[in-house]
Amino acid sequence: MSKPDQDEAATRRFTAEITELAEKYRRILQQQGDWMADDDGFRVMHPMVIGKAFQEMMTKALEEPRDLIRDQVAYWTKMGEVWQRAARRVLAEEPVDPVVTPAPEDRRFKNDAWTDGPGFDLLKQVYLLTAGHIQSSVGKVRGLDEHTRKKLSFYTRQFVDAMSPANFALTNPEVLNATVESRGENLVKGMNHLLEDIERGRGHWSLKLTDLEGFKVGETLAVTPGKVVFQNEMMQLVQYTPTTETVRQRPLLIVPPWINKFYILDLRPQNSFIRWAVAQGHTVFLISWVNPDKSHAGKTFEEYMKQGPLTALDVICEATGEKKVNAIGYCIGGTLMGVTLGYMAAKRDRRIASITFFTSLLDFSDTGEISVFIDEEQISLMEEHMNRVGYLEGHHLADAFSMLRDNDLIWSFVIRNYLLGREPMPFDILYWNSDSTHMPAAMHSFYLRNMYQKNLLSKPGGITIGGVPIDLGKIKIPTYYLSTREDHIAPWKSTYTGARLLAGPVTFVLGGSGHVAGVVNPPPSAKYGYWTHDGLPESPDDWLAAATPHEGSWWGDWDGWVTQFGGKRVPARQPGDAPLAAIEDAPGSYVKMRIS
Repeated sequence: MSKPDQDEAATRRFTAEITELAEKYRRILQQQGDWMADDDGFRVMHPMVIGKAFQEMMTKALEEPRDLIRDQVAYWTKMGEVWQRAARRVLAEEPVDPVVTPAPEDRRFKNDAWTDGPGFDLLKQVYLLTAGHIQSSVGKVRGLDEHTRKKLSFYTRQFVDAMSPANFALTNPEVLNATVESRGENLVKGMNHLLEDIERGRGHWSLKLTDLEGFKVGETLAVTPGKVVFQNEMMQLVQYTPTTETVRQRPLLIVPPWINKFYILDLRPQNSFIRWAVAQGHTVFLISWVNPDKSHAGKTFEEYMKQGPLTALDVICEATGEKKVNAIGYCIGGTLMGVTLGYMAAKRDRRIASITFFTSLLDFSDTGEISVFIDEEQISLMEEHMNRVGYLEGHHLADAFSMLRDNDLIWSFVIRNYLLGREPMPFDILYWNSDSTHMPAAMHSFYLRNMYQKNLLSKPGGITIGGVPIDLGKIKIPTYYLSTREDHIAPWKSTYTGARLLAGPVTFVLGGSGHVAGVVNPPPSAKYGYWTHDGLPESPDDWLAAATPHEGSWWGDWDGWVTQFGGKRVPARQPGDAPLAAIEDAPGSYVKMRIS
């Protein structure tokens, strides 16, 4: 094709794309009224809460203006040095050291142009210096309570991260190059992606992190064979098909979180903990929670316990004829199992032989940055919203968790999807992360107030479930407690404190990486490593200082531990055998319920 023909074809394609954008924009405008009619204005970062926090900060700052003045002088002194060195680099053509550099983990400025180009290097340093100054000044304001200080630090970080020059087309060298090379096609594609995200979220910005068509639950994810052998309005109980001729006598019950879907433990065959556990000879049962709607608004934490693990124990014991099982609780599923075990201890119910916690909080005294969303004002706003809707929508939870790692989970995708116009890559964990779930109003209110806000679970008799005061100190069964070193949802030092509340023998293990990747760490990957220590000293730092590091996955270490409580080998049990009939194939229908 000749050059004029190529140009003409490119022009036609560009015109068609613009026409498509205009049509999408028109359609969104038409639907906006319907979307807004169901929006009461609730946000996890509520403008009113943010405004009050900064108003209090300014009042306190003006009471002691000397600190602000001192910081301003230091800032402008440094800024002058930045400009002087930039001038020497350009005019004298001499190499100069930067005044400020990105943190080693900051990937926003990895492109060589941010260092090689004098203009972009200057822009980067001006931004980093200004961002650091703003955050430092906010952090030094005197007279603020600790919670308000944490909120201000968090809000300020959201602002300065959003203002990064990497997030704007005209100040990002990689985007500028892509725009020139593609004649602006990257920005057209990016705008198309933005409109698709707004339309898919029904007016709520639903940032696409991965190829949502690249996976399908039950076909490419959650494919470990099994059957649903029981269900009620809260959960389906899945029993997995054995792959060994004999199995351990005691079955294994897995209680996953209901904040996300269970298949984080059953992604693809190569990284499925469930498939691996089946291959080790466990008869695996798993709770698949319902994705609640308005009809579940009144469901309580107690009902999650009674219709979840307690019912599952009844069913498993009936199905296998066994009197005891080993159990695993992950995240809030682990918190639920802590409550359940406290309840069972009071009732002298000894059907659980051992318990394993994956990244679970029992002591909520320090929950990390997620605590910025937890105070009376914000919980009341959330309750008002949940009472109207019946639940907390999944996208609000997704927003909160994404903001904890905003550069990784928000701004990097803004640059890739909208400014560079690229299609998101298929990634199983990000697909799971995008598969949101709702939280029933009654349960979530109880959880936030009693666990996060008041930390009552850590106190003997602090909460009462089913008329039973819960005392974690009455739990005497053997425990394997896995935490992960970079967990930003269940900080490992807090989970360690929770582990020390239990009265039985506790094996505490610290994995590498974070809340998800540190758990989904199959042996063949040889990633991250883990630490072990026989003792449980008062200080988590003392524990780590004396711990032994190991390469690879902790999965084998756990299996060696739980083998002690597995009993003898017995013939493999097939799901659906009497007395339970199979209802449907795994992974079941509950987990396939998807919300936007």
